[in-house]
Amino acid sequence: MVMGQLDAAAKAYRAAEVAVQRAEETATARLKAARDARAEARHRLAEAIVDAAREGTRQVDIIRITGYSRERVRTILRAAGVEPD
Repeated sequence: MVMGQLDAAAKAYRAAEVAVQRAEETATARLKAARDARAEARHRLAEAIVDAAREGTRQVDIIRITGYSRERVRTILRAAGVEPD
């Protein structure tokens, strides 16, 4: 009976180890996907900021809408060759 309990406990432990490894792999993949999506969203936001500035949107309005600092908006605009107002 003790050997049966030991065997069952060892199998349960190995199964738990595999489950942890799979969970870590899944979490890593999900984290990478979320980071990639964030980078893409950041890029799209920068493009939208540049487009808005080129269309005449005031910098103060861009700042209010995006939540970015004035300096961050200026940096994005300068990188795109747009001189902020």
